[in-house]
Amino acid sequence: MSTIKKVCQLAGVSTATVSRALKNPSMVSEKTREKILKAIAESGYRPNVLASSIKTGKTNTIVVLVPNLSNPFFLKIIQGIEQAAQESGYSVLLGDTQGDPARENEYAGMVLSNRVDGIIHLDHSFPFSDNDAALAEAVPMVSVCERIVSDIKYPVIELDNYAACRALAKHLISYGHQKFAVIAGQIDSQIHRDRLGGITSVLAEENIAFNDDMIVGGEYSIEAGEKGVNILMSRHEKPTAIFCFNDDIAIGAIHEIKKHGLKVPGDISVVGFDDIKVSGYIDPPLTTIHQPASEMGRKAVEVVLKQIRKEVLKKDREIMQFQLVERESTGLAKNS
Repeated sequence: MSTIKKVCQLAGVSTATVSRALKNPSMVSEKTREKILKAIAESGYRPNVLASSIKTGKTNTIVVLVPNLSNPFFLKIIQGIEQAAQESGYSVLLGDTQGDPARENEYAGMVLSNRVDGIIHLDHSFPFSDNDAALAEAVPMVSVCERIVSDIKYPVIELDNYAACRALAKHLISYGHQKFAVIAGQIDSQIHRDRLGGITSVLAEENIAFNDDMIVGGEYSIEAGEKGVNILMSRHEKPTAIFCFNDDIAIGAIHEIKKHGLKVPGDISVVGFDDIKVSGYIDPPLTTIHQPASEMGRKAVEVVLKQIRKEVLKKDREIMQFQLVERESTGLAKNS
């Protein structure tokens, strides 16, 4: 079995430096840390995590609560989390909650029993049970994308969803669209309120009427996009443009629009949100909002590790930059 001495020889550093790099990465320069990580990989060295956790009370493990592991946007966030955690000497445990409160309670409770050191949450729900709620205030936890609904204010890494959807609305109006519909995701979340608010604020400024009956959906899935289009096609007033609150919904919507014998964007323009990889390859390629998913995951690790080390956070809300990616799924409104 490889020892820490072998790592020291390969990296050209002292035992103390290797120890600091593993336990307190911020105390070691990035260049030195990279040399040590490379030496660890080459030597096959495995730190004695059990002994370390007994001595320090830390497991060097973070649990990530994921409501839907099949969502490609979440997978990109997780990729960023994994990379940043590994660089800081931490392991990642994925908790596939499937939106089930009992599963969330079980995974979140691991931090209270010292089986993990902190939580990164990819949903808006408060993940602790009623019995554990009083203990949750001291838990190192950060949310990504969604703001956790709780009396306790946890740090969040998010996009300015309001501004992003204002940009989408202005884009569609520039093509002459006046009749809009929305296929939403989780309607009880802050993301829904921010995105819908961004759209309706622009429509109000442009004196464009919008009927709440044109808001359908309720989950982030391809099937929700298909179902949403079928409902909208039964309305007396058909939309010329549809806002889909993620790319999966948009993919399902485009598929169903075509089944109705309509063209995208000839008859109906469609926009998505997230810019997952497949969005640039569907027919037609999807106009959407790019979120820096991997960077959001890396930032979440940075924040939760600061909490674990009991460092003071300079701010409790990190707003990441978005980009409107215009592709062929949007065009001139019919008869405009």
